[in-house]
Amino acid sequence: MGVLLRSILATMQSKEIRKRFIEFFKKRGHAEIPSASLVPENDPSVLFTTAGMQPLVPYLLGQPHPMGNKLVNVQKCVRTQDIDEVGDNTHDTFFEMLGNWSLGAYFKEDAIKWSYELLTSKEEGFGLDPRRLYVTVFEGDENVPRDEESVNIWKSVGITEDRIYYLGASDNWWPARKGEWRWSGPTGPDTEMFYDITEEGLGNLSHQEFIKATDEQQIVEIWNDVFMEYQALDGQIVGKLNQKNVDTGAGLERLAMVLQKKNNIFDTDLFEPIMAKINNLATLPPSEMSTSDVDIKSKRIVADHVRTAVFMINDGVLPSNTDRGYILRRLIRRAIWHSSKMGAGGGEILSLVDPIVEKYQLQYPNILENVGMIKSEINKEIDKFGKTLDRGIKEFESGERDAFLLFTSYGFPFELTRELARERGETIDESEFQKKMKEHQDLSRAGAAQKFAGGLADHKEETVRLHTAHHLLLAALQKVLGSDVKQRGSNITSERLRIDFSFGRKMTPEEVKQVENLVNKKIEEKLPVVRKEMSKGEAEKLGAQMEFGVKYGDMVSVYFVGEPVLRQGYAGQSKMEEPFSIEFCGGPHVSNTGDLAQLGGKAAKFKIMKEEASSAGVRRIKAVLG
Repeated sequence: MGVLLRSILATMQSKEIRKRFIEFFKKRGHAEIPSASLVPENDPSVLFTTAGMQPLVPYLLGQPHPMGNKLVNVQKCVRTQDIDEVGDNTHDTFFEMLGNWSLGAYFKEDAIKWSYELLTSKEEGFGLDPRRLYVTVFEGDENVPRDEESVNIWKSVGITEDRIYYLGASDNWWPARKGEWRWSGPTGPDTEMFYDITEEGLGNLSHQEFIKATDEQQIVEIWNDVFMEYQALDGQIVGKLNQKNVDTGAGLERLAMVLQKKNNIFDTDLFEPIMAKINNLATLPPSEMSTSDVDIKSKRIVADHVRTAVFMINDGVLPSNTDRGYILRRLIRRAIWHSSKMGAGGGEILSLVDPIVEKYQLQYPNILENVGMIKSEINKEIDKFGKTLDRGIKEFESGERDAFLLFTSYGFPFELTRELARERGETIDESEFQKKMKEHQDLSRAGAAQKFAGGLADHKEETVRLHTAHHLLLAALQKVLGSDVKQRGSNITSERLRIDFSFGRKMTPEEVKQVENLVNKKIEEKLPVVRKEMSKGEAEKLGAQMEFGVKYGDMVSVYFVGEPVLRQGYAGQSKMEEPFSIEFCGGPHVSNTGDLAQLGGKAAKFKIMKEEASSAGVRRIKAVLG
């Protein structure tokens, strides 16, 4: 092995890890697909994209993918269910998942052999020591038999039987079958790969010793191969899919930790510039910290939460008191609080945005384009939190000790309530707080589950009509107020539509009427509504409107309202009139705008009910067909 190759393997940075993963599978016939947005388009059951499989569920269920049946990608993900664990060696809220996919093309043998080859190959892969690898497989249950096939394949590539462990559905099934499992969709057992990161090496371990070593993070999971051949419905395995799929996931942060010989993800190159900046911001001497561990944990929480906030805002999420915005607000405010614990002012977290953007701008170029907006949103939240802290402290000092009420009403962090109570010799019931928080989050998820792709609450006939009216409204706003108007959010039910759009002032009554009349005019013209599949580049050239924060694939669905028409003008001159509206959209829509003129057998008109401020620089319109 050459000196250069040894050097690459010894100091493999995140950029090289991504590159090697993608190139390895491209050489084996996989097409590279882009990361989907953190805001799920096709899965209303979760607030964020939490796994690489989410954007691909329709294709795992059998729908043909435009790029073929062998895919590879790096997917942005956010998981916040373990937020209280952030600050240890391996937990974070934002992460990148490296994945390769078989949509019926290959199954266990190729998946396992390629996994082993990529992990251990010094020429094409990561050059890991196979003597430090451990593997788990599904032990079987009343639904699915013990996975002896995977065991035999692992043994064929060199993993000895005493390094293979059988575990149940809470560990070796995806999505994990634990707690109140209500999953509906593609599912299956998995095999997981673990790596020994201790200095001396642990060698062969009994089943109990292996579990203990993973609990103590001496051995860390670095990859899993999910064999998705089953269909679940509301938490029950109901049969097999028409095709056998492979869904794999390797967390970039964990891989970087192992390959860079670190014992935690925060010492990897992914976090290094962020942590360096935080260390410069911290001003409290160690003597004023309760322990050095608290110091380290606060720094890691700040680094993680600001990084996650940057990516959430980049994908169109804004701080609010509900749904995704609520999670974002909590992350920013926790970062401010932990920053203050280190002696840095809350506003100092704004200086972390630049090193984060610099670290990720090559992988996600639009993050550089949006840096101004990202800083603006974080800065606004810093200002708001300063005021809520003052109010929260006053409430606490006046006798309010309900940590949940203080948090939900004033944004007052639980940690601060506990700290203030401790100073007064009081205790706060954390279990009660967590119970109320879970109930609150369940309500948020239920609210999110009512929304489909494109902001639709359902696919009722009335909702679909209003969806088409929504396209007409956006186009009319741009024609009346100017082309700088862009959609910043939407929500459409069977009763009304709501659109948030960028505009710096209140609309005049005349402008509201102009927009309303223009929409009704296009309804009267009975324009065709046509869906076309095309390349993203072609759609951009046509000027198709994009949904804010969504990262689109190479092939997109575009809806046209009105066809190009050649009209005769003055003095015999002709002019080509473009479609009234062109938008990236997955549908559904009516086939003709004339369909909007009838609702429930009665004549209907488009009517703007309210125009108001949504946030700084963003207005909101609520409208109906009636």
